[in-house]
Amino acid sequence: MKRPLLVFVVLAFGLSWGVALPLWLGDGLASPLTQALATLMMFTPAVGVLGAWAVSRTPFRQWAGETGLTLGPRRGRTGALVLAAWLGVPALVFLAMGISVATGLVSLDLDRLSLLRAALGARGLEVPADLGSVALMQIVVAVVAGPVLNAVPVLGEEWGWRGWLVPRLVASHGMTAGLLVSGAIWGVWHAPLTLLGYNYPRLGSWAALCFIGFCMLAGVVMGWLRLRTGSVWPAVVAHASLNAVAAPVLLLGDAAAPPNELLAGITGLVGWALLALLGVALLRLLPIRPRRQPRQAEPVA
Repeated sequence: MKRPLLVFVVLAFGLSWGVALPLWLGDGLASPLTQALATLMMFTPAVGVLGAWAVSRTPFRQWAGETGLTLGPRRGRTGALVLAAWLGVPALVFLAMGISVATGLVSLDLDRLSLLRAALGARGLEVPADLGSVALMQIVVAVVAGPVLNAVPVLGEEWGWRGWLVPRLVASHGMTAGLLVSGAIWGVWHAPLTLLGYNYPRLGSWAALCFIGFCMLAGVVMGWLRLRTGSVWPAVVAHASLNAVAAPVLLLGDAAAPPNELLAGITGLVGWALLALLGVALLRLLPIRPRRQPRQAEPVA
């Protein structure tokens, strides 16, 4: 294993477990620190990239270009795909929810919003009198401003996974295999949280395995955005929008028959199918020729 890759993996994975350790020693995901620690954990891949840069001895301006911090060689294409990600991810989330409702996997409760009401109560928050308006505003803000509000912590992840790791895995393993492997690594990195049931609470520690499947498919789409533009920013917008929109849309369900997260919504099997179809379409209709890595960047062995 080459030294920059070893440094990246040790820092990204080691620090993620260090950040999440208070949850394992305390109340797990019930801890009031969960959201703050999950956000802090998102910066650990960026620390891994900085560590890899430190041992590569590459000038930072060149390193920034190689890892996608610039807008890429064709700024117009990058801007177009940023917009496509900004609008397309919410559309995909709503489509997954619509299919889940149509197939009976989700029962909507738009009158009482009982699932959202229960979620607020579980967090000890006061339920507003006009909950419907609050839910609508929450979704609108998530769609319109989510990519901006989440951009900084999401960049912490994306600079590592899509910015630094994806080009190296694609160069050494080929397009499809490289994207899938990078997504699997991304999914495994979430283990400090997913082993506690994060994203799939009813599954317990099996949530870790399920989330790897989701990350592999979502990683193909986000990796394609990165490679198509030579920039990490479209993937940042897609990831940030996903984080903002997925949860409030799923909370439109009925608390009496809560949706099964493994089956419904964008992170369930319905979403997996949509992401798989989208990934295949992108790779077939708009294929990407992998670029050779610069000499300073060491590929995966």
